[in-house]
Formats: sequence, structure tokens, C-alpha cells
Amino acid sequence: MPEACTVYRPRKPHLTPFYQCVQDHHETLEQVYPERFAKRYGFWRPHLKEIMIHYLSCGDLHEGFARIRCDACGTEMVLAFSCKERKFCPSCAQKRTVEFGEWLCGHVLRAVPHRHWVFSIPKILRRFFLHDRKLLADLSRCAWESLKTFLQTAVPEPNAVPAAVISTQTFGDDLQRFHPHLHVLCPDGCFYGQGMFRVAPKFNVKDLEKLFRVKVLAMLLRKKKITSELIRMLDGWRHSGFNVFAGERIQPREKKSLENLAAYLIRAAFSQKRMDYSPEQATVVYRSKDGKEKKSYDALEWLAAMLSHVPERGKQSIRYYGAYANSVRGRERKRQEVESIPTVLEPVISSEAFRRNWARLIQKVYESRANCTRRSGCDNDLPNYPPLPSAVWSTIRTDQNEAHLEPNVGLLP
Repeated sequence: MPEACTVYRPRKPHLTPFYQCVQDHHETLEQVYPERFAKRYGFWRPHLKEIMIHYLSCGDLHEGFARIRCDACGTEMVLAFSCKERKFCPSCAQKRTVEFGEWLCGHVLRAVPHRHWVFSIPKILRRFFLHDRKLLADLSRCAWESLKTFLQTAVPEPNAVPAAVISTQTFGDDLQRFHPHLHVLCPDGCFYGQGMFRVAPKFNVKDLEKLFRVKVLAMLLRKKKITSELIRMLDGWRHSGFNVFAGERIQPREKKSLENLAAYLIRAAFSQKRMDYSPEQATVVYRSKDGKEKKSYDALEWLAAMLSHVPERGKQSIRYYGAYANSVRGRERKRQEVESIPTVLEPVISSEAFRRNWARLIQKVYESRANCTRRSGCDNDLPNYPPLPSAVWSTIRTDQNEAHLEPNVGLLP
């Protein structure tokens, strides 16, 4: 018999410390931000207010829900809608990392060795990216061009094509510090010919670091963010402040490691489990990863720091280059449609439905199963149920601190 799993219980976001902190201070933050925090965390961006309001409605049945039903025993439940805000909502971020890790490994990455790279810049240059976030895309391009040059040089094949998935992150261990850097997941070599791949030999990371430095400074000079005098000053530094880290080679058979690394590319800025909030003192205490150190923040300061890491509306934080570029993968899919292929039996559900299956993701994230709990003995996973149109949403009323559902006519079968 399969091992018994713990039953997933719907989360209660209003009881979490981060939710309470946002609820208590989001209105005050907008009023005091220009005077207290604009210099350190950049100007107030209008969409930040919208993000906080959306977060407060995440997981709240009053803001809408979908109905799900167990096909085995007929038990019905409601699942509150989520806000899907990037880099701010811990719950949505956790689901997004799992989905992205699966999708990247299943639809983008090929069965070749990969390597993890990290590109970072000196502190003196970070303020330019804080006040002009469009530069983050240019920073990603600088890393790609540097890595592309080295990989094509290391693989002496005609028409060698490298590839990369680059994630732009602005946070580190100190959440109050705006720290723009790049996490790169790329094949450890180049593609060439008809489906051929050659692994690149090991090369000097310091040389790659120097090339990255030249490209970043040239880009900032071209954008008129820095002057030639500043570049000459940086040339006199013993340590340039630029850094390139190269991880160990990851073989195709190490699927779990590759998926974890892919999920890391879009990780959340902070861990809610390491956070404590005191409403009386209006302070936030955040613990280090090992739990040995604690740091106390003013609640408004904490929220301002968190919002500084939220990306712009409509701007990508993940970019694909070379053989992994969207246009290249699109052309490859078209070529495969016209080529002769063996007969393939269609799966029971589509890959998109499987990737987004709520019960399976819950089991993966929380290591528990979203089973039917209304009737004893029913061990059936609850399937997806189509979202209800607005016309038949239930009205929620609060009575004695308990939420009751009043189904509209025609809501239940």
C-alpha cells in the first residue's frame, strides 16, 4: 500500500506575519515614502500600491474563488484566487518557482551538461540600476555577450551556438541593500550542425570577469551614466569589484539538481518562515539562514526594502539567449511539425494541464496531498475545476468571525 500522506489544509494568509505587516502599514508607507525612503530605495513607483492591495486579497474568499469537486465522492470545496504578484507574495512565489523549474527543464533545457554562473558588479555602480531599472536588461546583455564570446572561442566548431537563461535579481542576504546581479544557467559548451553539442574546456574565469567589466563600463558610458574619470578611478582599484562565479558542471542525469537550480532563478526575495512581526512595536525581526543571527527592522523600513526588489510592470526578469531564445525554439518547433515522426499516443491530459495541476503542485511544494477530507475513506486527489464566472460567484458574509458561503441559484449541481 502507498505510504500515507498528510492532508493539505488551505492556508490562512491573514495569520502570517508578513500579511499583518502589510495590512498595518501599507497606507502609511505611501505617505511617508518620498521623504523617508526615496533616497535609499529609489522613487515611489505607482504600481507598488496596487501590488500591496492585490497581495492583501490573495487567498481571500471574499475576493473570488474557484469551485473544485472530488469525482470519487462528490465532495466540493472552494479555492480562493491568488494575486500572482512577482517578488512580493511568498505563496505565489513558491508556486511560481515550482512551475518554472518544471517548465524550464521540460521545455527549454536540452539533455547536455549545464553550468551555473553568477555575475555581479561593484557597489559604486549599483545606484545607477536602482534609479534606472531599464539598465538591468542591458546588464543581462553584457553578461550574455561576454559568455557567448568565451564559449564560441572555446568550441572551435563552425557556426557554434551557445545558449543561456539569465535571471536578474536585486536582493541578497542583506535585504536593505539593492544588489543587482545575474544568475545564469547555460549549457557548458555550444551546439552546432544537426543536433550536435561539444563541451567547452575549462577556461579562466578571471578573463571572463575582465571582459564583463569592459562591457558593463562601456554600456554605462554610452548611456551617459558614468564618466571617463570614474572609469580611470576604477582602473586604479586593486580589486575591481566585478565578480564572476562558475559552479560545478551539472550532468543531464542530475535532473533534480537542475530543476532546483532552475527554480532558484526566480526565488522569492525573502523567506516568511524566518520573519517575525511585532504589531505593538511596529518592528520586523529577520533571522539568518542558519538561525544564528537576527536583525531588527522598522516595519516601514522593511516594506520599503521589500518593494525595492519588485520588478517593473511588464518587464522581464528572465531572458533567453542563443539556442534557448524564444525565436530559435519557435523555429525548431515548426521544423519538427513537418518532419517525419513516429506514431505517438496522446497523454491523458495535456502537458500544460499537468504542469498547472493544483493537487500535484501542492504535494510538491508542501509534501502533502490535496485529498478529499469531507468523507472518511476517500483518498482521491481533488482535480481542477473550471473557475466560476462572476455572475455565479457566491456571496460571502461574515457571522461571528466565521465565513459562510451562500450559494446563488444554479451554483451547485
